[in-house]
Amino acid sequence: PVLQSIMAHPALVQAFRLDGVITLVDAVNGEATLDAHVEAVKQAAVADRVVLAKTDLADAAEVEALRARLKQVNPGAVVLDINEASAAALFNCGLYNPETKSADVRRWLGEEAAHDHDHHHDHHDGDHDDDHHHHHHEHRHDARVRTHSLVHDGPVPFSAIEMFLDLLRSTHGEKLLRMKGVIELAEDPSRPLVIHGVQKILHPPARLPAWPDGQRGTRLVLITLDMPQDYIRRLFAAFTNKPSIDTPDRAALEANPLAIAGL
Repeated sequence: PVLQSIMAHPALVQAFRLDGVITLVDAVNGEATLDAHVEAVKQAAVADRVVLAKTDLADAAEVEALRARLKQVNPGAVVLDINEASAAALFNCGLYNPETKSADVRRWLGEEAAHDHDHHHDHHDGDHDDDHHHHHHEHRHDARVRTHSLVHDGPVPFSAIEMFLDLLRSTHGEKLLRMKGVIELAEDPSRPLVIHGVQKILHPPARLPAWPDGQRGTRLVLITLDMPQDYIRRLFAAFTNKPSIDTPDRAALEANPLAIAGL
């Protein structure tokens, strides 16, 4: 709520930009808090940096288990012990890398971690044993969070991206925790568009002067809570004109946004 209030304030949004989100986790009570409160899981899920406090008061094995759990909830986040949390480690969460003095798209999107996480959650749970089911019952809130990595090779019209985001926020905005993206626009493919949002609030889009890593295309990473499993992928495929057999294409959706199942 605090972050949304700042990003939605007309004066503050002109003076400040969102570089990143830092979440502090109590190493002693962290596991119990994550089990009891879905809001705690959401705060961990949207973070760029997770800082573990009171690690000196907790058992080392418990700290490592908590660290692994946080990486499962948010594979793209950097998890730090509070003793490692210098100003340099906490800041510069955004797209710009001060060390290379350039935009670091892969680091900012956390693409490899997000891809592995999304692929892992696409597996079915039918063959899991009773102990694993018990573990998931204890961590029931964790399973509600998913990271989606979407990639499209080639430019996309601005109108398609705009409508994709509008539909996503209007239909499931409360389930959209975090969104980052670098987009190749059909109208100007040489200058990537950068988008960044927290829930229904989108930070003003920015344009980079050129592609920093030579890899063009559209890349989006979204973190969601209780989002229907394939909804985002089907919607994105429709707007990039690669619809599933039972899903309308972009032209049909632009004519009738309610044409896609699940709305």
